Amino acid sequence: MDTMRDRFPPVVSRLLDEDPRVAVVLAEIGKDGFEDARHRHPDRVINVGIREQLLVGAGAGLALTGMRPVVHTFASFLVERPFEQVKLDLGHQDVGAVLVSAAASFDWPAGGFTHMAPGDVALLDTLDGWTVHVPGHPDEAETLLRHAVGPGGDKADKVYVRLSVQANERGLPVDGARFLTVREGRGGVVVAVGPLLDAVLAATEGLDVTVLYATTVRPFDAAALRRATEAAGAEVVLVEPYLAGTSTAAANDALADVPHRVLGLGVGRRELRRYGTVEEHVSAHGLDAGSLRERITGFLGAAAVHVR
Repeated sequence: MDTMRDRFPPVVSRLLDEDPRVAVVLAEIGKDGFEDARHRHPDRVINVGIREQLLVGAGAGLALTGMRPVVHTFASFLVERPFEQVKLDLGHQDVGAVLVSAAASFDWPAGGFTHMAPGDVALLDTLDGWTVHVPGHPDEAETLLRHAVGPGGDKADKVYVRLSVQANERGLPVDGARFLTVREGRGGVVVAVGPLLDAVLAATEGLDVTVLYATTVRPFDAAALRRATEAAGAEVVLVEPYLAGTSTAAANDALADVPHRVLGLGVGRRELRRYGTVEEHVSAHGLDAGSLRERITGFLGAAAVHVR
């Protein structure tokens, strides 16, 4: 199966062919995937070199002219390093762009902590008006990229699409807005984000819980969470492939008028300095199916453990 990152260049290259508003801005990373598109559209495929602040600034400049820029590099170089430009060049000037990241939280462990960005979504939460897509499969990535860039995308829309090498076995019909209900129960609600769905389904096999699947996490689908808790109870576990607890405030806000408990699982704050493999990072952060089951059942208690 191809990866989300493999799918990105051909999808956006087709969007370049279809829509004269679309432009791609790169900072060396990923440029080879757009070589053919650059020959067809030399004025709309722009490589600024290893200059991440300029990357975002150039994207904002294109947006000011009415273009729909797609800005791409590793997550740590796209959100963290040029955060001031994301805040001011896009946010303060009230113009939009589609920021598409690769490498996610720890997709390239050999690159070290400079190439990891588990805090990217939490950082964007400090800004207003961002839509955040976290696909769990290449098919979902294609759908969400088209949703972000394509004819429905307003020039002022600020969208972050977080691509990862981790993926679920199959894609689901996502719509760029709502959570999907993939399992129903009465002993709690587990929200699985993006590529962690398969691990969550394995972890909750036989448990009496509702599982919601989230690929668009901002805006947070408060209505779906509230509906799920009406039948399953207001004990919620969030399982996210980035910094643990990133969405706990959103879940708390969704349930503010009812007694509830929320547990946020995800990537821990402590840096793992022996970088190892992706699988070792998943295990070390407790995001493998076995660890998730232990933590979920420990939080939800007897009501969830009752086998359906």
